[in-house]
Amino acid sequence: MAKLTLTTMLSLDGVMQAPGGPQEDPRDGFDLGGWVVPYADQGMGDHISTWFERAGAFLLGRRTYEIFAAYWPQVGDEEDPVIARRLNNLPKYVASTTLEHADWQHTTVLGGDVIAAVRELKQQPGDELQIHGSGVLAQSLMAHDLIDEYRLLVYPVVLGKGHRLFPEGAVPTALRLQATDALPSGVTMQTYTPAGRPTFGSF
Repeated sequence: MAKLTLTTMLSLDGVMQAPGGPQEDPRDGFDLGGWVVPYADQGMGDHISTWFERAGAFLLGRRTYEIFAAYWPQVGDEEDPVIARRLNNLPKYVASTTLEHADWQHTTVLGGDVIAAVRELKQQPGDELQIHGSGVLAQSLMAHDLIDEYRLLVYPVVLGKGHRLFPEGAVPTALRLQATDALPSGVTMQTYTPAGRPTFGSF
């Protein structure tokens, strides 16, 4: 069975919108895009590359797919033998009810019942089925307890607005910390696995 992992970048207040550039995702008037760029360094790249090396396939939301498809096919495997090679050559599944076709090689559009389709993908043997970004998709899968591991890159910046990974109304979920690391830039890498529903008490 394939493990379904989520890798995403978050501000300290949980925003995951448009980390890579000002025009990446201006939904709802978001004008703070590109907030990850000042913190990019070799350590961040090394962590992300290590996670990409575990990939057997990718599961992406439509918006993330379009961002990736506009860039990564232009990067040769020799230029980036880890990320580009895997993104360009491994199977990619796009969860979308609006995308009619996908031109990036090895891409399949999942329409209809995405939750059922993801459950089927998880039953297939192989390496990790990886989600990168894709907040709307991630939230749908979280609501059905389908994500097996969360890899959160948390940046020392507060944005005050934007779309959050864990929004109001999210299913209450306990997480178990599996690994953590801190970079000189102040970015922390936190890996969690689900631990059922939260428990409560009083002092």
